[in-house]
Amino acid sequence: APPGHTQDGGQDTSFRWQCVDQPIGKLLFRRFLEGAPEFAAAAALWSEIEAFEQCEDTEREASASRLRSRFFTPGGSEHCGFLSATATAPPTG
Repeated sequence: APPGHTQDGGQDTSFRWQCVDQPIGKLLFRRFLEGAPEFAAAAALWSEIEAFEQCEDTEREASASRLRSRFFTPGGSEHCGFLSATATAPPTG
């Protein structure tokens, strides 16, 4: 099936399609997150992860450390406690 369409020809309703792959959907969802105090940390984390994906290899370790302390550590400035332990575990290997 072409991207964005389900097997039966209907529109894909997945989160990835609507809020990540579609520019207008991504913009609207980000604005929603940023406008709700309880989701502000999630919006900031998303922005920082996108920045991390664009940074040079030499900057990645320091950037990852800042992400972990800011978002993944209890008591961090923008702790995202809704994330699972698996999601916040440092990569192995």
